[in-house]
Amino acid sequence: MAADEIQHLTRAFSGLGGLGVDESAMVSALGKWRKQPEKLSGFRKSFNGFFKEHGVIERCEEEYMLHLAAEFSRFKNLMVLWAMHPWERDARMAHHVLHQAHPAAIVVEIACTRPAEELLGARKAYQALFHHSLEEDVAYHARDKPYCSVSSQPLSHLVLHVSDNGVVAVVELLLIPGGCCHVVQLLVGLVSAYRYEGPRVNEEVARAEAKALGAAVKSAAGATAKLVENDEVVRILSTRSKPHLVETFKYYKEIHGRHIEEDLGHEETLREAALCLATPAKYFSQVMGAALSDGAGHHAKEALTRVAVTRSDVDMDGIRAAYHEQFGGKLDDAIAGKAHGYYRDALLSLVAGK
Repeated sequence: MAADEIQHLTRAFSGLGGLGVDESAMVSALGKWRKQPEKLSGFRKSFNGFFKEHGVIERCEEEYMLHLAAEFSRFKNLMVLWAMHPWERDARMAHHVLHQAHPAAIVVEIACTRPAEELLGARKAYQALFHHSLEEDVAYHARDKPYCSVSSQPLSHLVLHVSDNGVVAVVELLLIPGGCCHVVQLLVGLVSAYRYEGPRVNEEVARAEAKALGAAVKSAAGATAKLVENDEVVRILSTRSKPHLVETFKYYKEIHGRHIEEDLGHEETLREAALCLATPAKYFSQVMGAALSDGAGHHAKEALTRVAVTRSDVDMDGIRAAYHEQFGGKLDDAIAGKAHGYYRDALLSLVAGK
């Protein structure tokens, strides 16, 4: 019986993996184990990840205490994000990832899945909170991030030079890529966009741009240049309406026989942008699947809170359906099996269907 209680408490501390902690089990142990120091001693001796023999005591491991602090904070972080105004929430999330070693995914999500007015509101909130524009901080801070891989090829452009005697000459200038990053240019374009949100789509243009994207993919295959360096690709993704892109990607599949995200897979930011713009439910289901997978990293786990809070009232039904289609199980069941305590209950409250 004591062994079962110790194992139960170990699970409550997220000692066997998972997300969050089981607060109720901890509180229960506080009451049940009073005046039974042998149980607490047995708990310390059996929980090798948390405690280590150190002379005559079992010492708390510093690394695991940091891990526990993060697990205890998951519920608090979820509730704070949930209570925020959506514009402030997006502004603070963007600011956090731009000033930390974090993937570009959150910036892409905010730029590509929010309606035009919501994105504009987040940009206003960003200025009010941080006294900078979101665009300038993306342009300045994202260039130093790991996802900003500088091209090894020099860039060139043509300029008109007017001499003192009035003779006009065309001069080619080579721009050595010191800090130049095409991913940053894409991100600035995405966060700066104010897309048309009506239903009208020019089918002829959508088909033509599907062909243009296919040509860009073909030309980039085996080349040193990347797709994100193609101005036409960046223009289409950063300016076209979402209904237009849905049609464009449909034609791409018809013409080239593959979904466009398959051909963008080696360029993560482009792939994320395409999915967020055209099939956000599929994208977010993949994010949640990664967060719930065995061995998920810190950033992947953080995404579970973010997606649950920001999409609960938007497209969670679609996300659950997409999750079931891709992973063959229910999202609710996966969360219930991985998460603990109040954090699990909060996630299920946001994710479960009504």
